[in-house]
Amino acid sequence: MNNTTIVVALGALAASAAGGWAWRRWLPRSFWYLIEFPVKAALVYLTWSHVAYGCGLTRKRRRWRISLDAVPLAGSMSRPARDAAAVVVERRRVRSVVIEKAPPLWVLWPTRLGWRVWVKLLDGQVPDDYADVAERLAHAWRVHAVRVIKSKPGRVLLLATMRDPLTVVDVAPETGELLTVRPGRLENGQPWIIDFRTVPHWLNAGATQSGKSNLANAIIKGLAPQPIALVGFDLKGGVEFTPYAPRLSALATTRTECVGLLGDLVQVVIERMALCRTHGARNIWKLSEHLRPMPVVVLVDEVAELFLMADKSEKEEVSRAATALLRVAQLGRAFGVYLIICGQRIGSDLGPGVTALRSQLSGRICHRVNDPETANMTLGDMDPAALAAARQIPAEMPGVAVIAGQDGSWHRARSVYVSEEEAEHAARRFAHLARPWAELTVASLQGNAEAA
Repeated sequence: MNNTTIVVALGALAASAAGGWAWRRWLPRSFWYLIEFPVKAALVYLTWSHVAYGCGLTRKRRRWRISLDAVPLAGSMSRPARDAAAVVVERRRVRSVVIEKAPPLWVLWPTRLGWRVWVKLLDGQVPDDYADVAERLAHAWRVHAVRVIKSKPGRVLLLATMRDPLTVVDVAPETGELLTVRPGRLENGQPWIIDFRTVPHWLNAGATQSGKSNLANAIIKGLAPQPIALVGFDLKGGVEFTPYAPRLSALATTRTECVGLLGDLVQVVIERMALCRTHGARNIWKLSEHLRPMPVVVLVDEVAELFLMADKSEKEEVSRAATALLRVAQLGRAFGVYLIICGQRIGSDLGPGVTALRSQLSGRICHRVNDPETANMTLGDMDPAALAAARQIPAEMPGVAVIAGQDGSWHRARSVYVSEEEAEHAARRFAHLARPWAELTVASLQGNAEAA
């Protein structure tokens, strides 16, 4: 090989490397589907037996094999003759051999961020066996994370992601549907959707600077243009929700005000209950449009302040607030009243009212928290893996949370950054949609009178 051939070969290699780099840099999606994924899929299939064995996913199987043994021929031959002539015969023998069998992998389907694959469960295996070794699988496959996202009898669906999709979260367009907002994205790349008609009540826990308030800003911005009533309970003295007052139908900033406003909410629910009973409807969505009352979304910030007592003189007020909030949570869904309960500290030590309220909040959002009790209160009655994921949220990624409620499973998600100025602008822009609280309750009373 002469020097010219070597130079041409090196030039071709350099051009290929530069072209591959440019392809991956400027057209990452096509490069992933055409180049990276086929290579990854081949490696996964080729190494699956070893990976499954290392992760403890294989099962021992006993198989029977037939072997042929050489046996010297015995007979009337003399010893010298037998020693000189190596005369043998073959004898069949059946023996058992124990082997390690890996669970069968089905077809790998590529996604924008990785791939999905169904795995057939071996005898005695359950989906939790794969959830327990998800981190090991991620290291073995050289990916960011592996998650069990679905299971069916005899099989489990694994999702592998090449990189963390929550590092950068783009602004997601709104759905345009009533009582539905898109505050961010899920770890699988899909939009994070909060649909209050599907999951009516949400618990949002998070420490300072964890993204809890930013999520409230995103929800307010998403709900502001919708024909609904927004009600705020700001136990920080009004510093959080007062800037959004133009869009709020009512705002309570002290516990005494909260008790009164919660009593009004209970009365509104009772009135709507009577309206539905009169017209033979199970909920307000079964009513005709001209009779249907306006939906109400209630945002409660620092819910722990409703339950804390400095002395026994506050016991009655705390009891009234807890009872009224619990009644709204129990009855509100059918009658168009939805809750978002936020707090830094939510624990059973606040009293039995908090535990009873938690049981009514089927939607859960857990940002980074300072104490394990809050994480347990938010996610402890769900998948233990969700609780472990919540405790691993890094402080340098505000807005990241573990959520559960929309589809019955848990996900990591991150809310889009919404500044206070953006939320205030939305509140002022759509201030004309805010009906005064007195007018809203009077409309309910008039609706009942007309129905009677």
